[in-house]
Amino acid sequence: MQAFLDQLWIARWPLWEGLRLTIGSAAASILFGTLLGVIVGIQLAYAPWWLRLPFRVYVDIMRGTPVLVLILAAYYIPAVAGLSLGPTQAGILALALFAGAHIGELMRGSLQAIPPGQAEAGRSIGLTYPQLLAYVLLPQAVRSALPPWINTGVELIKGSSLLSIIGVGELLLKTQEVIGRNFMTIQFYVFAGILYLAINIVLDQLGKAVERRVGQPW
Repeated sequence: MQAFLDQLWIARWPLWEGLRLTIGSAAASILFGTLLGVIVGIQLAYAPWWLRLPFRVYVDIMRGTPVLVLILAAYYIPAVAGLSLGPTQAGILALALFAGAHIGELMRGSLQAIPPGQAEAGRSIGLTYPQLLAYVLLPQAVRSALPPWINTGVELIKGSSLLSIIGVGELLLKTQEVIGRNFMTIQFYVFAGILYLAINIVLDQLGKAVERRVGQPW
């Protein structure tokens, strides 16, 4: 144990950098994925079929493709097209597209679950379509979609470990580099697992706190 603690102290800064990048990339993916998912969900719920079709294709492709394949595609395909994306940018893009599809489907279900009378009441008092979304429909949809949204965030935290395959220096890659120097495989993998678990527990608790807050009557 003392030897592990000594090596952990020596490796503290690389592991901290990996942890910071894991949290940062996951947070950016959740943010951009949520914004994309809201747009996708609105289109799937209310757009005419010809406008809804490309969003449906996007959702089905993203949900049916493994995250690892999405990460590799986001890293290599833009380069073929002449776009220069760094490993971190490509990883965030892949995770955000993955999250956008799942959150879009969550928002679609939540919006369609709202009784039609809510929208009719909003239109009857003269609300425009953007106002109807902002003040009537989206607040109710967000409240019902929040629990599965938290699960999507947890999946993104775990999925960020796959970014090591394209050279992103997140927690798993930094852990592997440390193991390559001290050969304490089990100890450092267990330690990395504990860190991932801690992040997910914190995210889960924050999500539940927000859920309790927004679940209260207005």
